[in-house]
Amino acid sequence: MNLFFCRFLKMRITILFLLVLSISVMGQQESRRPNIILIMADDMGFSDIGAYGGEINTPNLDFLAQNGLRFTQFYNTARCCPTRASLLTGLYPHQAGMGHMVYNRGTHSYQGDLSRDAVTIAEVLKQSGYSTYMSGKWHITPYVIENPDKSNWPKQRGFDRFFGMIAGAGSYYDPLSLTLENEYVAPKEGFYATTEFTNYAVKYIKEHTSSNPFFLYLPYTAAHWPMHAPAQEVKKYKGKYDQGWDVLRNNRYEKMKKMGVIDKNWSLSQRDSLIEAWSDDVEDKAWEIANMEVYAAMVDIMDQGIGEIIDILKTKGELENTLIFFLQDNGACAEDLSWKPSPPADTSLQPMAIGELQTKGMPERTRDGRQVKKMKDAWPGPADGYTAYGRNWANASNTPFREYKHWVHEGGIASPLIVHWPDGIKVNGGSFERVPSHLIDIMATCVEVSGASYPKEYNDRVITPLEGQSLSPLFQDNEIDERELYWEHEGNRALRKGKWKIVSKVSKTHFEKTPEILPISDWELFDMEKDRTETRDLAKDYPDLVKELSDRWMVWAKRTKVIPIPRR
Repeated sequence: MNLFFCRFLKMRITILFLLVLSISVMGQQESRRPNIILIMADDMGFSDIGAYGGEINTPNLDFLAQNGLRFTQFYNTARCCPTRASLLTGLYPHQAGMGHMVYNRGTHSYQGDLSRDAVTIAEVLKQSGYSTYMSGKWHITPYVIENPDKSNWPKQRGFDRFFGMIAGAGSYYDPLSLTLENEYVAPKEGFYATTEFTNYAVKYIKEHTSSNPFFLYLPYTAAHWPMHAPAQEVKKYKGKYDQGWDVLRNNRYEKMKKMGVIDKNWSLSQRDSLIEAWSDDVEDKAWEIANMEVYAAMVDIMDQGIGEIIDILKTKGELENTLIFFLQDNGACAEDLSWKPSPPADTSLQPMAIGELQTKGMPERTRDGRQVKKMKDAWPGPADGYTAYGRNWANASNTPFREYKHWVHEGGIASPLIVHWPDGIKVNGGSFERVPSHLIDIMATCVEVSGASYPKEYNDRVITPLEGQSLSPLFQDNEIDERELYWEHEGNRALRKGKWKIVSKVSKTHFEKTPEILPISDWELFDMEKDRTETRDLAKDYPDLVKELSDRWMVWAKRTKVIPIPRR
């Protein structure tokens, strides 16, 4: 009896030990799965931040770059909504229902609403045990004021907690569609969007007490128009841009070559005919300079917020095992808002009621009752001004590339990508990664590093297979497979294969009148190793190559249902 009891007790102790050991190992394995933070800026140029050649004060992004990887050939989709859909799903935007913006053109690829045949990073990681948080701009479902369909809001697409905007652009002091969890809310006194998006992101990290890792999506609206920033932040940049956009562009170009961001043999692209030379003939010089000063302040404030994210991670001992991405949704924005003139003077405006929702992207009045004016009727910075910095400064922001947001030349689609993960990146800090890569690769990377599984079915729907590939081998200084990358936006088309890129620019007039008819004889061809600034069109020298690549573009366009492009 005693012998039996001793054996029984020994067996129980052994089982208990193995159970404790198993739990410990599981806990260690769980702790090794990284937190993932995905930060995206809005409407910024390739060379704006310090780590990519800019003069704007961005010490926190520079810190991430100097201790991580800087991708020099990472691509977005040239526009806000398509980029957000592609980033979150790992698909080309048309496959995710977002071939254009958030209105329905009547086909699956242009439904203007995130497809249910796609899954978000949050949905995939949540199934794998991650807590999922979002603070910032959504803009992949239509904005509706009364009784909105919330089925494609963040909380219904995989996020545990959400604060931000459902719609796109709006006042930084009084945003359109401001939302907390699942309800529209009004801003509190002293509200500034960039700061509040940071505050909620920090709150979510601080309050995350689970042993499971977390995923945080932080898409800022900075530095999308309107040019809004508190006066004390703008003061830092007084006098910084008095020499104008030509000097700024040349200074950035030389700095980028010296840093190694770009090849020293690439020419600075020629400015287009709509860009003014900076001279005494420039009208409203002080107003032009003020716009760039405010723009720089907006980027600076965002960087300060990223510093707060870094600090809370350090405080919690989580920085080393947190995979942080920073990227931008499209190139610099050349829009000048001239399509939206200032309203007639209105002295009858009253302050908005406490708790009253803002329902206009361009408010008619500030919350304290002042009339909001547009462009040169206004002054950039405060809440009663609504301006954009325009094509001239955008050309400098996109140094050294051609074109802007909307187009698929490099100025529209080239984005910085900074990746910081001390526990997971084994190449030297500050290294440049020059392999071409794309938004479609972020989902694949998150799936691999998290140990999650990308589903074949979700919520009883067959899910479109991933298009991208994981970038994680590059973190170990290994290679990834070469592949072709594709673009289409508003009839503008491109394909990148190795060193070759074909690209076509369609006029706005053509797109508005006959969007379903794409021209087939206007392809340009560029050697991206020798001429990434797209200054020497080689199409006439290699007609067979142009035909081969354009045929491949058409195969992709049919497979992903890019074409036919429906009318508005």
